[in-house]
Amino acid sequence: MIELDFYGTLVAASLVLLLGRGLVTRVGFLRSYNIPEPVAGGLVVAVLLLVLRTCNIEVRFDTSLQTPLMLAFFATIGLSADLASLKKGGRIVGIFLLAVIGLLVVQNAMGIGLATLLGLDPLMGLLTGSITLAGGHGTGAAWGAVFSEKYGLASASELALASATFGLVLGGLIGGPVARLLIKRVQVPGCSPQQAPRLPRGFEQPNKERSITPFSFVETLALIAVSLLAGNLLNGLLHGTAFELPTFVCVLFVGVVLRNGLSALGLYQVFEREVSVLGNVSLSLFLAIALMSLKLWDLAALALPIFIILAVQALVMALFAIFVTFRVMGSNYDAAVLAAGHCGFGLGATPTAIANMQAVTQRYGPSQIAFLVVPMVGAFFIDIVNVIVIKLYLTLPFFAAV
Repeated sequence: MIELDFYGTLVAASLVLLLGRGLVTRVGFLRSYNIPEPVAGGLVVAVLLLVLRTCNIEVRFDTSLQTPLMLAFFATIGLSADLASLKKGGRIVGIFLLAVIGLLVVQNAMGIGLATLLGLDPLMGLLTGSITLAGGHGTGAAWGAVFSEKYGLASASELALASATFGLVLGGLIGGPVARLLIKRVQVPGCSPQQAPRLPRGFEQPNKERSITPFSFVETLALIAVSLLAGNLLNGLLHGTAFELPTFVCVLFVGVVLRNGLSALGLYQVFEREVSVLGNVSLSLFLAIALMSLKLWDLAALALPIFIILAVQALVMALFAIFVTFRVMGSNYDAAVLAAGHCGFGLGATPTAIANMQAVTQRYGPSQIAFLVVPMVGAFFIDIVNVIVIKLYLTLPFFAAV
């Protein structure tokens, strides 16, 4: 047994990111299919750890930094949200939300149908649907406990975590290829020789240089820290009430209030470029830790029928992004980037969606619409509508009989 402490894990995560950068730079396949750098490096390390485990050598990481990094990332998403811009994109957000709801319905119908066809409990099909794929590990663990306690479904929590892990991996792998396929059909926007190149905003092109100062860095760090503190306090106040929300949603909400409140009062203007730098650092390290600490043997232990359901769900996600998301969002470059993002949080999580879109925009150019719409829908609305869809499915007659 090899156990890495906080510092060892931080060093390992940094090396994973450097490994991912080197792989994407040197391996044409990864670069051509827009595989995010944290995903490339993290999966290589996860496979290496799987091999070591077969030799009775197990490596454990200190993942205590993972949650703060995730929350810091969502704080920067909130601090980047300009309500004036959101008003302009209101119609687009609404259309994308409808596409997302459509996928939730399809995922659960597919999961229940395949589970019934394979002779499994329909609850297993629901658990391998939007609960774990669109919901992720947190939602999966919560509903797994409910299914075990209320419905008597054995090993529901273990199945939920394994399914969410599978979705996280596939969400980071299929987004880039889907975008590559779609971009072949559209004209990628560019600057004419007479136009000055537009500076990147937000999280669109993470490798672009951005001018920062030590003092502005401290200011932005303070805003993120306040968002984390106030978000956790808000989550505590809402806990156990009808308005209870995941912690990261509370943190994001506080970030939105801070950014727009300070601006409206004329007290402070958020330095967007620096927010994006800190957000990208948090995102990259979070994904590196999440992926390098994947227990791939949990996926290998999935029963074949469950593995079949999840594989079909990944295929359905890709097809849905290509034939529904891309078309309803306008069949243009922005729609292709949105489709890549939808693959990320439709199977995994919002950080995976952002990484997918960054891999695309870093190569082809920025997409302000995608980076406006996906964080808001993927980080805020998805949890609310997912709960509604799940509860509606649980009212179906064959669940009532369970």
